Amino acid sequence: MRFTKLWPVFLLLIFYMVILANAYAEEYDWSIGGYTGKYYDTEPAGVIKGDAGFLDQYIVAVTASKSVWRSSTLPLSIEMDGMVGYQAGLATLQEIAIAPVARWSSFPWNNFVQTDFRFGPVGVSYTTIVSPLEKGYYGEGSHWLNFLLAELDFSLPEKKSKEVFLRLHHRCSLYDMLNNFGANGEDFLAFGYRLYY
Repeated sequence: MRFTKLWPVFLLLIFYMVILANAYAEEYDWSIGGYTGKYYDTEPAGVIKGDAGFLDQYIVAVTASKSVWRSSTLPLSIEMDGMVGYQAGLATLQEIAIAPVARWSSFPWNNFVQTDFRFGPVGVSYTTIVSPLEKGYYGEGSHWLNFLLAELDFSLPEKKSKEVFLRLHHRCSLYDMLNNFGANGEDFLAFGYRLYY
């Protein structure tokens, strides 16, 4: 399926998420955003170490989240984060994922640039096909894998409802606890934009 055929689906999802977020704006903390990224072929930390090899596999995704808990004493909250994405390049597939995410909102420089760190180590991800990039030694793989995300969010202190973010988007078998096909899964380094309602 070509990417241009999916734009109406993404636009419809964005429209419904915005309507839903506005309907509950007085009671809930919702967000909607989008991101795009490129696949790299090492473990998640490989991009930080500088030994990641980027391949011609790309992701475009719509993401939405809802805050479900806030600490009364710490700059910590828990959100539910979901995404619907489309991958193209070496393989064409769609992905849907959800994960609980912890958000830490206190850094010394927040008076200049509001910075938040979000981390969701355990979630659920489903792809419409098993990507050839995820197949193990014997050509096996799984539609269902763990979904992990790590994210740095940046906004202006006076405009916290609009943020840009850098996300690690990762699928894996949780150190072979979900299966033992021998593949790393997928890793994307992505950039995005998010609005809060």
